[in-house]
Amino acid sequence: MSVDRTEEVESSDEETVAAKAAVSATATAAQTYYPVAPGVNLNVRSGPGTGYRIVRVLPKGAYVPIFCQKPGESVTGPYGTSNIWDNIGVGEYVSDAYVKTGSDGYVAPRCA
Repeated sequence: MSVDRTEEVESSDEETVAAKAAVSATATAAQTYYPVAPGVNLNVRSGPGTGYRIVRVLPKGAYVPIFCQKPGESVTGPYGTSNIWDNIGVGEYVSDAYVKTGSDGYVAPRCA
């Protein structure tokens, strides 16, 4: 989510806090989380391929947000073979072949 502009308005501190909380809740609710394949501890890598270092490991039953996707090394997993890698955080990628997105293609914008 991006903000194109901001606008200053006069309000009480309570109104400002309530408005910010409402915007934050809306932004959070808009993010979709996808399940990682059942029974899989999934390696999170620093780039779109198995040659990149492992930055952490997701536990079984994890759900991930997908902020953007990019092509990389082709990987075979429970959901087929894919060269799509999902960006789940800053410098964090997982193979889309291990994430149940309901699609064989891109479900998020391409990473820059």
